[in-house]
Amino acid sequence: MSSSIRIALDNPPEFYTNLDPVAGRVILHLSRTEGIGAVVVKLEGESKTALQNTFDAQNGAQNVSTESHKILYKVQQIFPDEGTGPYVLQPGQYEWPFRFKIPFNNACSDVAGMAKMGGLVGIGGFGSGIRVMDGSKQVFLQHAKKTLPPSLTGFPMKAEIRYYLKVTIQRPGLLKENWRYQIGFRFMPIEEPRPKKTSAETYARRPFTFRPRSPAPAEKRKTSFFGKDRQLEEDNVVPPSVEVSALLPFPAILTCNTPIPLRLVAKKKVPSTQEVYLTALQIDLIGKTSIRAHHVKEQLVNRWVVMSNDNLHVPLTNKPDDEVGTEVVVPDELWRKVPLPNTVCPSFVTCNLARTYELEVKLALSWGNQAPKKGIRPGKEAFQPQTIHLPLHFSDVKVFSGIAPPPEVLSAILNRPPNTSQPPTSPVSPRPAGAPGVAGTPPQLPPRRNTAQNTSATPGVPQQPVDDPLYPPQIGAPGSQMYDEAPPSYDEAMAEVATGPADGLRPRPAYSGITTDVNGPSQIPEKGQ
Repeated sequence: MSSSIRIALDNPPEFYTNLDPVAGRVILHLSRTEGIGAVVVKLEGESKTALQNTFDAQNGAQNVSTESHKILYKVQQIFPDEGTGPYVLQPGQYEWPFRFKIPFNNACSDVAGMAKMGGLVGIGGFGSGIRVMDGSKQVFLQHAKKTLPPSLTGFPMKAEIRYYLKVTIQRPGLLKENWRYQIGFRFMPIEEPRPKKTSAETYARRPFTFRPRSPAPAEKRKTSFFGKDRQLEEDNVVPPSVEVSALLPFPAILTCNTPIPLRLVAKKKVPSTQEVYLTALQIDLIGKTSIRAHHVKEQLVNRWVVMSNDNLHVPLTNKPDDEVGTEVVVPDELWRKVPLPNTVCPSFVTCNLARTYELEVKLALSWGNQAPKKGIRPGKEAFQPQTIHLPLHFSDVKVFSGIAPPPEVLSAILNRPPNTSQPPTSPVSPRPAGAPGVAGTPPQLPPRRNTAQNTSATPGVPQQPVDDPLYPPQIGAPGSQMYDEAPPSYDEAMAEVATGPADGLRPRPAYSGITTDVNGPSQIPEKGQ
């Protein structure tokens, strides 16, 4: 081979984030004289989906709808300078530096900018014969202006989000093929500004009530030394009832690669003297990935077991004579040092993909001591303990990346005047505060702030989302305000003055959200876009 190309990145992190510089060198080794028209580097990101549509009976095959969004697209011509012609390079090694800055938001939402791209451009642009993206394809797709989403794979032939650096070396000549090379990299977005910490909590709770004991058969009834019917006393005890609450800080925000800030509290509900124990605990994080390819939609569910222990003996009652309403806080040693798996990506919404999360806490409660008592052989306890298994479910939790925005961005947000054109949040029909097992907000807490712009809605009638967040109206079309704006925290003007999100003191959280080789081939079919 007469040449070799590679890209050498300067101090590459485990993953890049918004405002990070992506800098490096294109290294070209030539073993013979070659004519070079231009060297162009592209920084690209793609969100691609493919879903089965209809069955083609004539060909006996399933039709597949595919959709690809160029969420990141930046181009630099690094050789030669503007206005100069092709160069003849002698054998040897050549290096050209490049530098990009990753923006806040996805590029495909800039419909006007995308429409201007496409085709072959001359040396006055990006070198003779260099092909750039045909942006006209993006104009006909539905877009949501959002913060760049994280790298994502694990859904072969259905969905992926990937980021690349590509270099093209143009070789003048009708029969000469251009040289190309690319490398992939991981990306994780910085998080939106967090709300101020308060003592407010959101909860999921259920009452646990045990069944009364069945009377023992007469031949098995026990009496004391003085003839007192001790079995009758055991048969007539009041079965215990405990209400267990799982609590998270309000709003419910988890952080990648960080333990869950969970509290478990048990409250005595009836005047019973009986003991109740927590015998098993499992915490599951449920991720729902919404996929859209044109008019075809599908939702895929992933489940991560954050922690699981079925060999517990944690008392949920203090003393037999405790008053009704007495609370016992479950020690958090069981989960406070267990981080979220590093395959969990932050919540996000982009044009054709979205990820949301739920949290489920599964409990097993036992009436009676499961450990053998002194003087009683195993299997000879006075009664067989009852066990109840019930889940506590948070239907809406957010996962943040754990990468804080730079101080100058936060300062600009705090100091800028209120913007009444910010996008509203999607209204959600409230559930009754006391609904068992359903996440809610305690009645004494202030309600969520409603930023919806429509003040003419009929009082007492809850507003409903106008559009599906994965299928918003075209940018600028009526009703597109709800989903076509990035989070009100960031804009690209801030990106120009910000130096970067890393403070140099705290390492970035581990992230392996892309489960395949970043340099492996795409697993999405390239047709039907």
